[in-house]
Amino acid sequence: MRITQGTFSFLPELSDEQISRQIEYSLEQGWAVSIEYTDDPHPRNTYWEMFGMPMFDIRDAAGIMGELASCRKTFPNHYIKVNAFDATRGRESLRLSFIVNRPPREPGFALVRQEGPGRALRYTTRAYAADRPEGERYSGP
Repeated sequence: MRITQGTFSFLPELSDEQISRQIEYSLEQGWAVSIEYTDDPHPRNTYWEMFGMPMFDIRDAAGIMGELASCRKTFPNHYIKVNAFDATRGRESLRLSFIVNRPPREPGFALVRQEGPGRALRYTTRAYAADRPEGERYSGP
């Protein structure tokens, strides 16, 4: 199962050249770029770990691609995404976010049924990856 979150998530994986072009576009718009990673890609997990410091002052895609390479080397079995934030209205608004790295195997999600009062049923999703401890979720079979 392939996690589909963010821009381009239904397309094939972007090459490094395509990622660099998206970063260049973001920088041309004046947006700040950051890199985040996680081993829990649940759709409601909006708070991924930030890799390094926010890159407010970097205006060269090559510098950000270098940080991305470092993040991939440090966390090869995690989800990694690039975010671009627009601060033109006095607050950081997310303008672009896309996944640039995935673990070799994506275990997917289970649909969990909960029975409530009366005949009420509630459904939620649970990541199969969460069955393993944090930091070990994508390290092997």
